[in-house]
Amino acid sequence: MEAIEFIRQGEKELADLYQHYDETAYRNQKKILRAFQECRVRDTHFHSSSGYGYGDLGRDDLEKIYARIFKAEDAMVRSQIVSGTHAISACLFGLLRPGDELLSVLGSPYDTLGNIIGREDAVRGTLCEKGVHYAEVPLKADGTADYAAIRRALSSSPRMVLIQRSRGYSLRPALGAEKLQDLIAEIRQHAPYTIIFVDNCYGEFTDDREPIETGADLIAGSLIKNPGGGLAPAGGYILGQQELVEEISWYLTAPGLGKDLGASLIDNRLLYQGLFMAPHVVAQALKGATLMAWLFSKLGFKVFPGPFDSRGDIVQAICMNNAEEVIRLCQVVQSSSPVDSDVRLEYALLPGYTDQVVMAAGTFVQGSSIELSCDAPLREPYSAYMQGGLTYEHCRYLAEQLYQTFAK
Repeated sequence: MEAIEFIRQGEKELADLYQHYDETAYRNQKKILRAFQECRVRDTHFHSSSGYGYGDLGRDDLEKIYARIFKAEDAMVRSQIVSGTHAISACLFGLLRPGDELLSVLGSPYDTLGNIIGREDAVRGTLCEKGVHYAEVPLKADGTADYAAIRRALSSSPRMVLIQRSRGYSLRPALGAEKLQDLIAEIRQHAPYTIIFVDNCYGEFTDDREPIETGADLIAGSLIKNPGGGLAPAGGYILGQQELVEEISWYLTAPGLGKDLGASLIDNRLLYQGLFMAPHVVAQALKGATLMAWLFSKLGFKVFPGPFDSRGDIVQAICMNNAEEVIRLCQVVQSSSPVDSDVRLEYALLPGYTDQVVMAAGTFVQGSSIELSCDAPLREPYSAYMQGGLTYEHCRYLAEQLYQTFAK
């Protein structure tokens, strides 16, 4: 069968899911549009600032808009936050003190957070080196939360619980709003004074509700993932209870300075317009991920989630047979990209990772994973993690190339 005919067959089977993604995007688009209107956005909001950034109206009102959309008391949305990992790190270092306990309730967090926690190596400057205690609750065999073990771990009354919404480099399910709400309710029942912090990377606008609406105290993420809509050139966000955001802001700048400083050194229009575009772009990425799941499942590969499973993030895990197949898949992604399509990929050590990784990202914004990209660590099980897609048409084109490469 011709590749395009095979893909059309998949699109017919996935039509109801595609409509569901479009409806979710519409509901989130209305929410964002109303926030823009309530804050009376003007052309003057898009101007950059300099120096200390005092009176930066574009920065301050963008943070008000984020707070309204995500139902948070306060927000920091800054280009000075260099990544999602940086945003998460700022929350951890801003709130945890020597003797406090940080508990991860969904197994080990994403690779780059391991260096921040310092749970294995005696690296200077980590949380553990500064006297913060770290514990984690392993997942059950099916990759879901072990509620009984979580209840036991909460008996120590940890200062903070960390929930990673996305799957990261694992095959466990990502958390949609309903499952996230159930997990947070369980934690709140047994540790009512613990800060519940959700790493929201890759999950924004995949559902009708965000984690704060399901009971979280604090969330963080990256602007070059979902909420940047493919336009934001850099940045991250921190949202949640006002007193928590304020304390974190003192860590990012200095005590007593906090959110009042931090000039908008880039064109604010890109942050505003990217946020406005985000629901549509996320829907494109979800359609693309679902198509990839359908394609590879038909070709005999294990995929997580399956093509008809519910999704809590935009990440699609594809289990390959060996490291060579993983890099072959990533190379097709790179060769199908609009930027750096002629680059040849290889595994290498990158900052923040303990294993070598391969990253396919021919993106307009360096490292932007709301753009169609794929990466994988060099370890078993040999799985590739695809995410993003500014347009479904680009995802469809890639599916065509992948079918021609992997169809037996």
